[in-house]
Amino acid sequence: MTSSNRTGPWSGPAIETAGLVKTFGDNRAVDGVDLRIEAGTVYGLLGPNGAGKTTTVRMLATLLRPDGGEAHVFGHDVVREADTVRSRVSLTGQYASVDEDLTGTENLVLLARLTGHSKKASYDRAGQLLDAFGLAEAADRQVKNYSGGMRRRIDIAASILNTPDLLFLDEPTTGLDPRSRNQVWEIVRAVVAQGTTVLLTTQYLDEADQLASRIAVIDKGRVIAEGTKGELKASVGAGAVHVRLRDAHRRPEAERLLRRALDAEVEPEPDPVALTARVGNDSGDGGAVAEKASRALAELARAGITVDNFSLGQPSLDEVFLALTGKHEHTGATSPAEQTKEATA
Repeated sequence: MTSSNRTGPWSGPAIETAGLVKTFGDNRAVDGVDLRIEAGTVYGLLGPNGAGKTTTVRMLATLLRPDGGEAHVFGHDVVREADTVRSRVSLTGQYASVDEDLTGTENLVLLARLTGHSKKASYDRAGQLLDAFGLAEAADRQVKNYSGGMRRRIDIAASILNTPDLLFLDEPTTGLDPRSRNQVWEIVRAVVAQGTTVLLTTQYLDEADQLASRIAVIDKGRVIAEGTKGELKASVGAGAVHVRLRDAHRRPEAERLLRRALDAEVEPEPDPVALTARVGNDSGDGGAVAEKASRALAELARAGITVDNFSLGQPSLDEVFLALTGKHEHTGATSPAEQTKEATA
C-alpha cells in the first residue's frame, strides 16, 4: 500500500485516537485505545501476539472500520475521510507484499507506474531505492530468490516509492537475523530523517528501545502504559541490580539474602550464576538505591558468597514489560536468538 506525494506541513499530531474499539464476534481485539503521536517521530506500539497492535494499525490505515471511538490522521477522520488519509500514508505489513516472480526492479517499476510515474521516472526511482537499500546487485533477480532481510528491504522500498507523511511498519523485523534487523533499523532512521512519521509495531523490546522516541505498551487490546523509554523504565523501579556469582550452588542462598537486603523481588536469570532485582525507591533519591545495593553486596560478602560481576542501572524494557504484563516480550514469538538459529539451519 503506497501513498501519493507528500503534502504540505502539518502543525498538529500525526495520529490522534480516542476510545478506539474493534471487535470480532465476542473478541474485543482493540478496547478503547487512546493515542497521540507527534509528527516526525518514531512511535512504538509494543506488545505480544494478539495484543491488538496490527488491528489498531489496520484501522488507522483505513483497512478496517472501527466499531467505536474516533481516529484522525493529520486531522482527517479515518472513516469519513478515508481517501484523504490513504493519500498520506503507506503500510508495510508483517509479510512481504511484493510479487515474488518479478525481479526487484520489476516490482518497484510496476508500483511506480501504478501510482502515476512515467516510465523513465519509474526506472529512475527504482534504481535510486535499490541502490539506497543495498539491493542494486540483486536488482535483476526474482524476489523469490532473496533472503528474508532482502525481502523486507524491498518491501519497505516499495512503501516509500512516493515519500509518505506517515509510514506504518507492522513488525518489520519478525523472522530476521540480527544483521538484517540492524539494516532495517538503519532504513527506518533514514526515512524519519526525511520527515516521515513512523508508527512501528513490534514484539521486540530492543527494537522499541533502539528506534522509538515514545512507546505505548498494549496488552489485550488496551494501552497499559505510555511514555518515553526513560519514563517507562522509571515507572517500575528506580534501579535494576544485576549480580553474577562465582558458584552456581550458592545462588538460592544469595537470592534469599538479596531479597531481604534490597526489600525487592529477585529473579533468577537463565544463566545459572546470575540474579536480577528491581529496586523500588519511594524517596525518589537515586542515591538510596545505590546504598541498598551496597548493603546487599556486603551481606553477600559476610556470607562468604563471591560476586564475580555486579551492575546497577535503570530497568531494561524487558523488565518493564514483565512488570506491566506479567509475561516476557517474546510470548508467542520467535526470539532473535532463535531466529538466528533458524536462519543458519
